[in-house]
Amino acid sequence: MAIQITPDNKLKKLIVVGDRVLIKPTTPHERTNSGLYLPPGVQEKEKVQRGYVIKTGPGYAIPVPADEDDAWKAEEEKVKYIPLQVKEGDLAIFLMSGSTEVVYQEETYYIVPQGAILMLEREEDL
Repeated sequence: MAIQITPDNKLKKLIVVGDRVLIKPTTPHERTNSGLYLPPGVQEKEKVQRGYVIKTGPGYAIPVPADEDDAWKAEEEKVKYIPLQVKEGDLAIFLMSGSTEVVYQEETYYIVPQGAILMLEREEDL
């Protein structure tokens, strides 16, 4: 049974690990506020970028101590996670120095640890 990849499900196969976040960069501005046109690549060299959070990892791993006395108990998950503050759909402003650029199915994404994210904009009622 072959699964068809569509625009809706193409990222569902990806699993983001740990405290990492998958970010789709926003389209850079081609012009400065004063009206100067920027050549391609100038925006990519900025120290700070922004983009939308597509997927997040489970969070920071906290190992659970193993009890050898409880060998009769069912095998449970040995790792618990502290969840991330970042949520899917957030607009993130992040440091380029902490990110890794990846190309997946001809689109550019950044994998960023939560520690490299400086600020979030979230569409929620305050």
